[in-house]
Amino acid sequence: MLRLTLQGMRARWVTFTGSFVALALGVGLIAATGLALAATFQAPHRGPERFAAAPVVVRATDTLRVSTPIGERTQRLADPRAVPAEVAAELARLGRTVEDRTFPVSYASVGGEDGEGAAAAGHPWSVAAATPYRLTDGRAPRAPGEVVVAAAARERDRSGGGVAVGDRVRVVTPAGADSRTVVGTVAATDFETAVFFTDAEAAQLSPRIDALVVHADPAAVRKAVQNAVRGTGSGIDVLTGDERRRADPDPDRDSEALVAVNALLGTAAGITCFVSVFVVASTFAFAVAQRRREFGLLRTAGATARQIRRTVFAEAVLVAVPASAAGCLLGAVGAPPLAAWMVDSGVAPSWFAIGDQTWPLHTAFWTGLCVAMAGVLTSSWRAGRIKPTEALREAALDNGTMPPSRWLLGALLLLAGLGLLVWSLATDPGEALKRKTYITRPMLLIVGFALYAPVLVPPLVRLVTWLPARLPGATGLLARENAATGVRRTAAVAAPVLITVALAASLLGTTATINEAKATEAATQTTADYVVAAPGEKGVLPAPFVTRARSIPGAAVSASRSTAVTVLEEGVALVRSEARAVDPAALAAVSRLPVASGRVADLDDGGIVVNEEWLTRTVGQRVRVWLGDGREVTLRIVAVLRTGTGGNGVYVTPRNAPGAPVDRVDVAVRDGADASAVDAALREAGAATRTTVLTKDEWLARSHPRSSESTRLGLLLILGIALLYTGIALANTLVMATSDRVGDLAVLRLTGATKPQVLRLVAAEALVVVAVGSLLGAAVAGLNLLGLRGALALLSVRSPLVVPWGGLGAMVAASAVLAVVAAVVPALTALRTRPVEHAGTRE
Repeated sequence: MLRLTLQGMRARWVTFTGSFVALALGVGLIAATGLALAATFQAPHRGPERFAAAPVVVRATDTLRVSTPIGERTQRLADPRAVPAEVAAELARLGRTVEDRTFPVSYASVGGEDGEGAAAAGHPWSVAAATPYRLTDGRAPRAPGEVVVAAAARERDRSGGGVAVGDRVRVVTPAGADSRTVVGTVAATDFETAVFFTDAEAAQLSPRIDALVVHADPAAVRKAVQNAVRGTGSGIDVLTGDERRRADPDPDRDSEALVAVNALLGTAAGITCFVSVFVVASTFAFAVAQRRREFGLLRTAGATARQIRRTVFAEAVLVAVPASAAGCLLGAVGAPPLAAWMVDSGVAPSWFAIGDQTWPLHTAFWTGLCVAMAGVLTSSWRAGRIKPTEALREAALDNGTMPPSRWLLGALLLLAGLGLLVWSLATDPGEALKRKTYITRPMLLIVGFALYAPVLVPPLVRLVTWLPARLPGATGLLARENAATGVRRTAAVAAPVLITVALAASLLGTTATINEAKATEAATQTTADYVVAAPGEKGVLPAPFVTRARSIPGAAVSASRSTAVTVLEEGVALVRSEARAVDPAALAAVSRLPVASGRVADLDDGGIVVNEEWLTRTVGQRVRVWLGDGREVTLRIVAVLRTGTGGNGVYVTPRNAPGAPVDRVDVAVRDGADASAVDAALREAGAATRTTVLTKDEWLARSHPRSSESTRLGLLLILGIALLYTGIALANTLVMATSDRVGDLAVLRLTGATKPQVLRLVAAEALVVVAVGSLLGAAVAGLNLLGLRGALALLSVRSPLVVPWGGLGAMVAASAVLAVVAAVVPALTALRTRPVEHAGTRE
C-alpha cells in the first residue's frame, strides 16, 4: 500500500506540491508571528536610569493601594502629590539633600520656524549630579535666563541644525515663553529630553518638590520619613537600589510598549492562524476531492474503504511532516526581518528583537500537522465511500457536496456569528467597537459561508455570468457551466478570495467607521470655536496664555485639566477612568455633552459626572472614589453621560484635581461679539506664549484623524501577512485546479476550439470564481458593518458607514490579475502538447 501511495504522489505531483506549498507557508506564518509574539512576553530588565547616582531617593507614592477580600489591588495615580515641606526639612537634618523638580517645557531656536518646539522636561541643575547627565560642552547655568540642554552628538554640530553652546533658544515653561541662552550641553538619553535651569529659577517655575536625593543612611531616612508623615495619611516612598527605577520618567514604558505590541501581534497571530488553518484545510480537502475517479479505480481493483482511507492519511502525513518542518524553518528565518520592520516603522520599541524561545516552532509544527489531518478527515471518509462505478464516470458534475454534517456545522457557525452580533447589540452595544469583537466575528461568518459555498456557488455563478452568457460566442456560457458544475473546484478557488475580501473589508471598514464616529462625536460635543491643547500626554499650557485668554472681551473660555478617578467595583476590582476637571458654568458655554440623566450644571465640589459604563450610575447616589492624587472621597452623582464610542469620560471640579495643571482651553465667541477681534486677540496671546491656537476644525483634524499612523501600520501588518498568504494560496489552488483539467482542455481543442479561445475561457472562469469569492466576502463584511452601524445607533452616535472602496477595489483587481495568470500559465503550458495526447492521458 505504501508503494501505491508513493506512485500516486508521483503521478499527481502538482496536486501534492500545491498542498506542500500551502501548508509550508501557513506553518511559516504561524511560526513567524508566534516567535514575534513570544518576544513580547517579557520586557528587558533595566536598572535605575535618571537617579542612577543617587544613594537614596524620596518621593510621594505614585501608586494607589486598596485592600480587598481577594488581596491588595493597585492602580497608578494620575496626579501624585509633592513631597511635603516638613519631610524635606526633617531629611535635611540627616545630611545633604537635593530637591528635584520636574516640569514640562519645550524649546526651539530663536528665529526658527513657528511651532511648539521640542518637548522636554525641566529640572534644577543641582540634581544633575545624581543623574547620568554630565557636561559635554560649556558650563553649568549660573543666572536666570541660562539653560543647559541635552543634545545628541550629531546635534551639537552646527551644520546639522542642532543646538550648541551660545545659541539663543525660545523656551516655553508653565510660566510662559522667554528667550534663553544655552550655556552648556549634556549627552542625550533615551528616557527623556532634559533642560536644566538654575535651582532658584526652577523653584520659581515649579515650586512643588517632586523628589529628594538624600545622602544619608537609608534606614535613618526611612525612620525620619515615618516620623514626619505619621498621622498625615501621606504616602512617601524611600527608594534605594533597583527600586530607584520607580522614580525614573515612565518606569513602565518598556512593559507598556510591549502591551501594545503584544495586542497587535496577538491579533496578527490570531488572524494568521485562522487564515492558515482555513486555507490549508480547504486545499487538502480539494486535493482529495480531485481524485474521486482514481479512488473509484482502486475500489474496482479490490481496495477496501479502509485501505482507501489509510492511503489518504498516509499521503497527508508524507506531505504534512516535511511541509510543517519547512514551514518552521521559514518562520525562524522570517521572524527577525518581521521584528526589524516593526522597529523601523515605529510599531515596536528600538530594543525589540526575537528571543530564543522554541515553543512557537513546536506549536506551529503540530498545528500544521493537525490541520492537514483535519483537512483530509472528512474527505477521506467520503473517499472511502466512493463506489467502483465512479471510475466509469465521464461527467464532471459534482454531487454529494453538502452532507448533513456540513449543513449542521455551517448552520451552527452562522447562527453563532449572527447570534453573538444580536446578543451584543441587545446587551452591550459598545462591545461591537472593541478590536477583539470585530476581528473574531467575521471569522465565524467566513467559515460559515465557506461551508455553504456548494449551495451558494451555483446561483452566484449564474448571477455573475448573466450578461456574459448572453453575449455572442460560447465563452460566457461555457464559463458559467464549468464554474457551476465544478462546485468543489469553484468553492476551493473562491475560498482565498472570500477570506481576502471579508477580512479586508471588515477590518478596514470597521476601523474607518469607528474613527469617523469618534470624530463626529467630538465635533458634536464641542461647540467651541477654538481649542487650545497642550502638546504631549503630560503637557501644560502656559499660565500667561490662560490668563490672557480669559480676559479677551466677547470670549467664553473654559480651562480644563486632565486627571483620573478610580472606583472599587464589586468590592474587588479597581477601575480607573480618565476624567477632566472643569468649571461647569464655563463648560456649558463650549460643549454639548450627551447627558442621559441629571444635569451637568449641578456639578460642584461634592459631585461627579459619570458615564453609563459605571456600575453605580444613578443620579443622586453617592460613590466612593479615589482622586488623581490618591485621596479617598465620596461624591454625589449629578449626571450620567451616554457611553458613546467610549470617549465620554468623567467630570469633577478643579478642587478635586489639585495636582493637575491646565492642559486645554476651549474658546467660544459669544453672541454679538466681534469674531475677528476675538480671533486676533487669541492668536496674539498664542504667539506671545508660543502656544498653538487651533480652530475647532483644525483641532478635530489633528486630534481625531481618520486613520492614525499607528492604526495604519498595525492594519498593514495584520492584513499584509494574511493577504499575502491568501494571494499565494489563490495562485496555488488555481494551478492545482487548472493542471487537473488538462484532459478537458484537450477535448475543447479536439472539438475545434483554438488556443486563444481556450485561454480566454480559462481566464473567464478564473474571473467568475474571483467574482463569486468577492460577493461572498462582501456579504460577510456587509453583515459585520451593518452590525457596527446598529451598535453606533444604539450608542446614540450618528455617523455614516465608511467603506474602503478604493482598497477593496485594488484587492479584488489584484486577486483577478493573480487568478488569471495562475490559471492561464499552466493552461498555456498544457496547450503546447498535441490535444490527442492529453485526451488519452491516464489518471
